[in-house]
Formats: sequence, structure tokens, C-alpha cells
Amino acid sequence: MRLRGILALDTRLSARLRIAEKPGILRSVAQFFAHSGDSWFWGLSLLFVWFFRDSFWGPRAFILGIGVIITALVVLLIKFTIRRRRPEGEWGGIYRSTDPHSFPSGHATRSFMLAVMAIGLGPAWFAILLILWAPLVAIARVAMGVHYLSDVVAGAILGILIGWLNVRVIPLVMIPYSHLF
Repeated sequence: MRLRGILALDTRLSARLRIAEKPGILRSVAQFFAHSGDSWFWGLSLLFVWFFRDSFWGPRAFILGIGVIITALVVLLIKFTIRRRRPEGEWGGIYRSTDPHSFPSGHATRSFMLAVMAIGLGPAWFAILLILWAPLVAIARVAMGVHYLSDVVAGAILGILIGWLNVRVIPLVMIPYSHLF
């Protein structure tokens, strides 16, 4: 299948999942999950946890925060290299105005990265929660019309890879800075 055919299939499948223009409870739930992966939310939340840290959550918040920053940089580099336009739509004006590019989905990348890092860092309940949450964020981004299905699939794969690398590298690099934990 050629690239045009793949992109056409991606557009059709994404349109079938879209509920942005359909009022109701499902749309409200999708809006919640679509926003729950925002980088500012995770950045502020992790900063808050780190600021009021204890010996268990302090290092985790710091490492996850570094992971969010690394992920944002990688996603922006790819987005501004590929420059795929977002699907047309009304919902998500803040995303459309601040970041007109859709590939890969930063929300999907971030949510899967956090889930993988939670698996590596623990505790188990936190990992399970994020494993369940990550695909909901990804599909909500398509449902709300700010991404194509391929954007979130690529984001999920990228997030898994970045999360796996982060769990192995960040703690080792941060040993000299352990006083920050």
C-alpha cells in the first residue's frame, strides 16, 4: 500500500472514532482524558510532589519530571521535522494555536512514557493506574479530533521507547544530583 493509501485509511479510521461534535457523556469523558495528558498539568503536578517530597516520592517525581522534559523535546523535534497538519476541527483551540502539528501525538507519547516509567519505578498501583490511563488519553485525542489514529499509535510506540530508556538512563545520570531528591 502506498503512502497516500495509508494516509487515506488513517483519515477514515480516525473519522470513525471522532466524537468531538457529538454532545453527551462520552464526549465529556473524552474531553477529560484528552486534557489529562497535558504537559503543563504533569509538570506542575510533579513539581508539587517533588516540592513536598518524602524519601519515596521525591526521587520518582524528579525522574518522571525529567522524563516529561525529554519527551517534550523529542516530540517537538519530530513534529517540526515532519509538520503534519492536525485534522480540521473546532475543539482543542489551544492545541491548534500553540502547536499546529499532529505527528506524533505528544499526549500519547507522554502518557505511555509515564506508564512505562511507572512500571520501572513503582509502586505497582501507580503503574497499573497509568497503564490503564495511557490508552484512554491516546484514543481521546483522536475522538476529540486533534489527532489522527497514526499520530497516537506512533506516539504510544515512541513513549514506550522513551520511557524504557528514561528508566534505565536518568537514575544513573542523576546519581551526582541525588541531593535534589
